Amino acid sequence: MDLEAMGPKATFSALHDFCAERLGAPSAARLVRLARPGFELTQAGPGEAAGHSRFGGRAMLEPGTPWPDCEGTPLSLLAVLDTDALAPWLDDLLPAGTGLLNFFALDSTSERADPAAFELSLQLDLNDPRLVAVVPARSAHAAEADAPARSSVFEPVPWSAAPGFAFPDAWDPAWGTVDLGSVVDDMPLYDITALLPGWPEQPYALHADDLAFGWPLFPTGSSPMLPDGEESSHYQHLLQLSGQDEWWIGGDSGWMHWSIPTGALRGGDFSRTVPTPDIW
Repeated sequence: MDLEAMGPKATFSALHDFCAERLGAPSAARLVRLARPGFELTQAGPGEAAGHSRFGGRAMLEPGTPWPDCEGTPLSLLAVLDTDALAPWLDDLLPAGTGLLNFFALDSTSERADPAAFELSLQLDLNDPRLVAVVPARSAHAAEADAPARSSVFEPVPWSAAPGFAFPDAWDPAWGTVDLGSVVDDMPLYDITALLPGWPEQPYALHADDLAFGWPLFPTGSSPMLPDGEESSHYQHLLQLSGQDEWWIGGDSGWMHWSIPTGALRGGDFSRTVPTPDIW
C-alpha cells in the first residue's frame, strides 16, 4: 500500500474499514476518533530526507531569535522537524507557514554535557517546562545558527518520515475517553493488538521508536505526566526520541517526549511546550 499516493484521507478510510471489520461500524467509528496521524522517523538515505528534518546538527532559526536557556544555562538542539514536508498529513493541526520546528532540551547526561547543566538538572523536576523548548522558524527566513558555549552539539542524522496513524499507548488515560462497550468486556481496553488482531502488520500502523506527532510511547508502562493533571487527550504529541548513540535522556536509558496543548499548537504558541519523559 503506497500511503503517500493514497494520501491521509484515503489512508484514514482504510484504517476505519480495518477497525470496522473487527469491531463493527459503531465501535470502529468511536475508536478511530483516537487515531492520530504521525510519522516514523528513520535515518534517511540519499534523497530520502523529509526536508530539513534531522536529529542533531545546528539549529535553524530566524535572524535575531534568542537561543533558549534554562536558568541561564543554554539548552541543546536535539532535533529539527520540517513541517513543510509533513503538513499535508496533519490537516489543519498546524498554523499555515509553521515551517521548521527546533527541539531543544537541557543536556545533562551526554559526554558533551556542561557540568552546570548536570547540577541544574538535580534541582528541577523531570517534567519542568524550563527543561525544554520548541522554537519555530519560517522556512524562507531560517538559517543555521551557531550554538553558544556550554550547549552540546550532536552529529546530524537526516530523517526520512513515513506517515501513518497511531493509537494511544497501553496505559494512556486517553483510552478512558472512548466507550467500546461489550467489545472489551474480556480484555484490557489498552491492549490494541488484542483489540485489533493484525494491527502491527498494517502499513499505516505507527509503532516507531522515533516518532513525530501521533501519540507517545512509554516502554516503562507509565503514562504522560502533564501539568496540573490535565487530560492527555487535550495535548498533542510533537516528538519522541528513543535515544541516539550520542545522547540518551537519563544517561543510558529513557525516552524523551515534547508535547503541547492542542489549542496552543493550533495557535502557533510553542512556548507552552512541556516535557513528558519516560525514564527507567
